[in-house]
This record gives sequence, structure tokens and C-alpha cells, in this order.
Amino acid sequence: MAILDRRAFLRTTGLAGLALGLAACGDDGGTTGSASGGGFGAVKLQLSWKKNVEFAGEYFADTNGHFKNAGFTQVELLSGGGSGTSVESGLATGRCWAGLSAPTITAPAVLQGAQLKIVGATFQKNPFAIVSLNKNPIKEAKDLAGKKIGVQDSNELVWNALLKANGLDASSVTRVPFQSDPSMLTSGQLDGYVGFVTSGPVNLRMQGHDPAYLLLADAGLPLVAETFTVTQETIDNERDKLKAFLTAEIKGWKDAVADPAKSAELAATVYGKDQNLDVKEQTEEAKMQNELVVTPDAKANGLFTMTPELIGQNIESLAKAGLNIKAEQLFDLSILNEIYQADPSLKPA
Repeated sequence: MAILDRRAFLRTTGLAGLALGLAACGDDGGTTGSASGGGFGAVKLQLSWKKNVEFAGEYFADTNGHFKNAGFTQVELLSGGGSGTSVESGLATGRCWAGLSAPTITAPAVLQGAQLKIVGATFQKNPFAIVSLNKNPIKEAKDLAGKKIGVQDSNELVWNALLKANGLDASSVTRVPFQSDPSMLTSGQLDGYVGFVTSGPVNLRMQGHDPAYLLLADAGLPLVAETFTVTQETIDNERDKLKAFLTAEIKGWKDAVADPAKSAELAATVYGKDQNLDVKEQTEEAKMQNELVVTPDAKANGLFTMTPELIGQNIESLAKAGLNIKAEQLFDLSILNEIYQADPSLKPA
């Protein structure tokens, strides 16, 4: 399996012209709207990347009938990761009704005038980390000084934000061009690299190495990830439909968290069967990502929720990345609050 670290932290593909595109965006492009009898028809969900275990909750929601029971005839999962397939551009063109994205991608679109909101966050902590080896570990941000760190060009913005958040001078760290090749770390060409905690350490461990990692979220740059992003029009005009969708997603992710092995099986043999995924590796990745999904706050308040403190931290992190935006411009957690108030049993056990 190719390592997921090749994914850019900041994917801005398709942001140009979003303001114009979303201004004209209605409910077309894959949705049928509300049908008689409370049915919601078919919708399209744009994933942030190719179909792997990262989207286990969506697979369970589909396989276990949660989408169907919520009133949807179909929720089509569209693969992301290719050029021009960002959620934000998909919402602009009507290619999707909802999508999984990240604040660092949605915020620039909103600042350009796009009428979008984040209504929930699957990953309470972004999976990006500084991956190193325990024989020369990077356990704290201050450990970066004097080190050679692999950083993809597309991650420059967040890399600079990480340095700023920790008061580190860029000249104190040797940044090395990186294309997600872990052999640069194991051969000693690098002391660490920016990559996914859910895949990088797992791959290194399976190759017989002893990895270490420092989550960016624990190094002064807390950000959520795999955020549910929709248009403001959907919030205003299809609130019941959005509630039904998010309720099915909550149930799907509860199933996924409870069964990492089944999550891996669905990813490797059903939904991502064309991705040449390894079931054992995907199982380990599922276990790792569960720690990002079910934090103490998420356990107390419900999956996908964000406390006011976490929202504030995300706004501060975005500012460090040069994205100055207000919380109310980017987040709307009122739908999830209503869902859990109506049915507290949806919270993790």
C-alpha cells in the first residue's frame, strides 16, 4: 500500500471561483430532495481521499443500513484525492451534497465568499504528525531544532504555522524536500517527516522499525479533520435531511469504532477493493484513528461534536497559518447539538 502521507495537509485545488460557483449552487447534482413520506432520496458524499479505512464509518452506515433507515435511498460515496476533486469545488458545482474536508481547506473558500459551514468533525485531532524513530525521537516541538525534516511543498503553510506556534526560527530546522518516501527516514537522510499518524508509524512498525511521532495537534497546532462540510443553503432549507444524514453517520462511526477488523475488511475487500489495501495494515490504522475520533470530549458530548474550547483552538491555529476567520463564519454545531439533545443514547458508551 502506498503511504497516505503523500496527501497534502492543505489541498486548495478548486478554490478559485468558489464564491461565484457557490452563489449559484442549489440542490442539484446528485440529490433528489425530500420525497413524499419523509424520504430523502439519494445524495452524494464527497470523501477527502481515496477509499481506505479512513472512511470506515461511512462504509458501516451504508452496509448496516443506517443511511437507508434514515430515509435515504442511496448515499453515494465519491472518492477524493484527484485534481479538482476538493469538497469545496464539489459543493460549488453541485457534484456533491455534502463532503469531508478540513478547516485549512474550507476556511480559504469561506474567506473568498463561499457560503459553506463545517457542521461536525470526525477526527477531533488532525492525524498529521512529525514521524520519527525512537532511536532519535522527536517528542516535543523543541526537539525539531537542529533536525532534518521532510516536508512536502504543499504542506509549507502548515509547517510554517507549526514553527510559529512554537517560536521556532525556520533557520533552526533543515527542511528537506519530501515525497512521502519513508526510506529517507530509515536510511538516516531525515530525522523526521510530516505525515499521517494513522499510516506512517503503522507502516514503519510492519517493516520492523520502532517509530515515534508527535501529533501537530499536541504541538501547539490543534486542528480537527474529516469535517462534515455543507452549504449554508442546506442548513437553512434541509435541516431535517441533514439531521437524518448526520444521525446515520454517528451510528456508522459507532459501529466502526467498535470493530477495527471489520472496518479494515470493508475498506480492503468492498469499498476500496481496487486500492490494493492490506487488511492487517488497515486494521492497525483503524485502531490508530479511533484514538483521534473518540477523545474524552467526544465521549462525553457525542461523536463529531466540538467544544467551544476546541473551536477556539482551531480558529487560533488557522490564524497562525495566515487564515484569519471568525468561528461563526466557519462552524455551525447546532445541528449536532439538537441531535444529541433529542437522543442522548447516540453518544459513545
